[in-house]
Amino acid sequence: MLVTVVTLVLLSTLLAGLLVRTFLKLRAMTERSQPVIDVEAERKRVADELAREKSESEKALAAERKRTADEVTRIREEADKAVKDAEARRQRANAQWAELEAGIARLTAEFQALEEEEVLRANGFYKPIYNFSSSEKYEQRLEQIREQQKAMLKDKKAAFCTTEWQVNGSKAEGRKQTERTLKLMLRAFNGESDACVTKVTYKNVKAMEARIQKAAEAITHLAEVQQCFIAKQYVSLKLDELHLAYEYQEKLQEEREEQRRIREQMREEEAAQRELERAKLEAEREARRDEDALNKARAELEKAEGSKQQKLLERIAELERKVAEDQERQRAISQAQLTRTGHVYVISNIGSFGEDVFKVGMTRRLVPQDRVDELGDASVPFDFDVHAIIRTQDAPALEAALHRSFAHRRVNRINERKEFFRVSLDEIAEAVRKHHGDFELTRVAEAAEYRKTLALIEEERRTESGDTAAASRPVRAVA
Repeated sequence: MLVTVVTLVLLSTLLAGLLVRTFLKLRAMTERSQPVIDVEAERKRVADELAREKSESEKALAAERKRTADEVTRIREEADKAVKDAEARRQRANAQWAELEAGIARLTAEFQALEEEEVLRANGFYKPIYNFSSSEKYEQRLEQIREQQKAMLKDKKAAFCTTEWQVNGSKAEGRKQTERTLKLMLRAFNGESDACVTKVTYKNVKAMEARIQKAAEAITHLAEVQQCFIAKQYVSLKLDELHLAYEYQEKLQEEREEQRRIREQMREEEAAQRELERAKLEAEREARRDEDALNKARAELEKAEGSKQQKLLERIAELERKVAEDQERQRAISQAQLTRTGHVYVISNIGSFGEDVFKVGMTRRLVPQDRVDELGDASVPFDFDVHAIIRTQDAPALEAALHRSFAHRRVNRINERKEFFRVSLDEIAEAVRKHHGDFELTRVAEAAEYRKTLALIEEERRTESGDTAAASRPVRAVA
């Protein structure tokens, strides 16, 4: 047992020595390898630091990516919104442009109507639609149009509603409301149309037509939400009434002008007849005087002798010639009373109407200058100049032929009673020779009063210019 203990002590001592030796060797080795251990630790530290930096960088990069993605998303959303806003603005602009184009088209149409109206006003021209021969026919047609309008109003066809409305769930109340709306629409439209019919003239017939159409469109537009409309046929009847009313007034004026022309022609004929009667009485008195003188000379001849007898023979020959002239004059006057004999005159008035404007008219008076003097009364500032007075057996026919030849050269293309033509004397001469034959023509218009007036005005102008120049010259002071 002691041996065992000693053995154990020895083993323990040996082990302790080995442990001390091993520890010392290990410490020595540790001291020798300390730099290597420090490098490894540094490598590990650096690796850990790099790992940590990498982790932080990845986290930062991920955060930056997320921020960038969010920013890109926000920018894209804002861009999309801006595009949508721009598209909405574009659509609104297109809608506004369409409205503007529609407005421009409407205004252009109105302007075109006004422009056409201005042209019509400038030219005084209207193309008739009905062109009836008398005012009575216009009255009859107007009455028919108005009866058709009354029938449409009575049958409730002048305006209509395409929807059956209900008021508080009641169809009957809805129908009453619809009828009131239609009545208001028709009352407004009829008032506007009647005003146009009343005011229509040659100056505004197109404008009144457009006004009626616009009234129908405007009233229908106001009631469009209720689906109420004015019938196109009723609008057409109102336009027909407008045209008929205008043409009826024009026909009345034309008939009044025709009656005035007939009265003027009758007065001219009466004046010519009175002149012929006076000339006939004067010719008869002159013939009786010459015949009495001839009979007296013949009676004295029977008693006369010698030289006195010779003088009486000469006196009788002269009286016989006068009696023959008196008989021819009486025959010509009688023929003028029974036939269309008269004078066609060509006159001008440069001071009133300008160059190359001539009046071609006709008179049956024995002294045609009387008629020319009447035309140059207070209604024109200067007297007429006579270029030709043509005596003919059928004065109305020659006048009508000349008027037909220059129909397209009339100064007034509407009222044919105004016998003024914008032609040259050469053209007039050619037409007269074609329809009548040779005649005497005076080419130069004297226009004495007109030319004297121009000379006086020029003299006054020169005098005023001289006075103005004298007044503008400086006055020298004399010491």
